[in-house]
Amino acid sequence: MTKFAAKFVKDESGATAIEYGLIAAGIAVAIIGVITTLGTNLTGTFTSVATEMV
Repeated sequence: MTKFAAKFVKDESGATAIEYGLIAAGIAVAIIGVITTLGTNLTGTFTSVATEMV
């Protein structure tokens, strides 16, 4: 049982997957932030164009 526990503690095979998952989550948060900001700016632009056309 102690050999199993020692082997389990030394096993790092899942660490890489977790790191890639964190990187992907960070990129997703950045993309969502950019799209939200861009969408707000485009809404303002289209509103001002529509106001000028009327």
